[in-house]
Amino acid sequence: MVMSFFTFWLMHATPGNFFDSLKLNPQISAATIASYEQMYHLKDPFIVQYGHWLLNVCRGEFGYSFYYNVPAAHIIVSRLWNTFLLSLASLLLTWGLAIPLGVWAALRHGRLADRVMNVLSFAAFSVPSFFLAILLLYTVRQWGILPLGGMHSAGYDDLSWFGKVIDVARHLVIPAVVLSLASIAGLQRLMRGNMLAQLRQQYIVAARAKGLTEGRIIYRHALRNAFNPMVTLLGYEFASLLSGAALVEIVCSWPGLGALMLTAVRSKDVYVVMAGMLMGGVLLLLGNLLADFLLLRVDPRIKGTRT
Repeated sequence: MVMSFFTFWLMHATPGNFFDSLKLNPQISAATIASYEQMYHLKDPFIVQYGHWLLNVCRGEFGYSFYYNVPAAHIIVSRLWNTFLLSLASLLLTWGLAIPLGVWAALRHGRLADRVMNVLSFAAFSVPSFFLAILLLYTVRQWGILPLGGMHSAGYDDLSWFGKVIDVARHLVIPAVVLSLASIAGLQRLMRGNMLAQLRQQYIVAARAKGLTEGRIIYRHALRNAFNPMVTLLGYEFASLLSGAALVEIVCSWPGLGALMLTAVRSKDVYVVMAGMLMGGVLLLLGNLLADFLLLRVDPRIKGTRT
């Protein structure tokens, strides 16, 4: 609620509103604009407008998009799947690479491979996502191996269902890689540190003294304990991917929430901005709930209790 209040306030604190441009259009009558202002209480004070919006949200009404001339919920839902698909692909790529790379670097601590991995991680942190996206798009243009942007090819509707899946997957490669690079670098270093901390524990020494194989010690005991703290990051990681996808979507012309929110902010389409913000907050809560559930499953020391 606090986040929605400040978002609503910021949208009203900036100069101008959506109807300023409509008033310059001779095809739109003043009566039409006045009816919109009366319907959504746009002439009322800011706090009154926010109260009406909050009551409407409780009834499942998220307002109206004046720019797209459709209910705000419709335009958000139409773009949400595209952003979710990109974020899910990036999440799978991030965790599928960061965890094995972190374990691999920890087992080679102090060696050349570990040092090279550290250098690559710092380099990945240093490269801005939009610059990497532009660089990859330029490279793809030179080689012609992947689509340059968008989500579908020109003949998408004529493809078979399998061809459509392949076409979307090819368009996903560049934005998913760009979105994942910095996250892979960060999670890899966290996993490496957790793994090194576990390998120095007394239970690892005791397991080796018992004669357990090195593979069982590493992957059955050390890895499981090192992975537990990573699960708590899953909810925040998913939310950060959704927020970080905005700039990548714009550069790569991916039709998701990023480009939609930019257009909504620039056109002062306040109810689309509010609906997108609300959706981001809900996804953050769902991500945290998912992380708590997974932590309960992977850590036997945590037990659900009944009050």
